[in-house]
Amino acid sequence: MVNTKIYKSVYQLSEKLMQAATDENKEIFDLHFAVLKAICIDNENTNKDHPEQWETLADFTEDLEEAVVAYEKALQKAIAVNSKDHLSSIAFSMATLQVELGQKEAAIKNLQDAKISANKIEDKDLKVEIDDLLESLLGS
Repeated sequence: MVNTKIYKSVYQLSEKLMQAATDENKEIFDLHFAVLKAICIDNENTNKDHPEQWETLADFTEDLEEAVVAYEKALQKAIAVNSKDHLSSIAFSMATLQVELGQKEAAIKNLQDAKISANKIEDKDLKVEIDDLLESLLGS
C-alpha cells in the first residue's frame, strides 16, 4: 500500500507536470520533475518505496531510454508487492516506448507479461490496449 502522504504529493506533482507541459513551461516542468525524482530517490529501498512513484517518474521522463529504465525499476517494485494493476500498466507503458525505440522483441515480452497480469485487473480499456498492441506487433 502506498503511503497516503507520498501518493498525494506524487499525484499533485503529476498534475503540475502536466500543466507545465501543456503550458510548454520547461523551467517549471524541470523544477517539478526534480522534486518528483528526489521523492523517488529518497524513498528508494525504504518502507515508503512504491511502484506508483517510479511509474509516475517514468511517465514524465523525456528521454525514452531513461524512461524505460525508470519503468523497469517501477516494474521490479510492482513485482515485489505483487500489484497486478501496476504490473499491467507499467509493462504496457514500457512496451510502448520499446516499440518507439525499435525494441520489438522486448516490447512483445512486456506485453505478454502485461496480458497475464491484466487477467486479474478490472481496467478493461487497458486490457484492450495491451491486446491490440500485442496483436499488431505479432502480426507485423
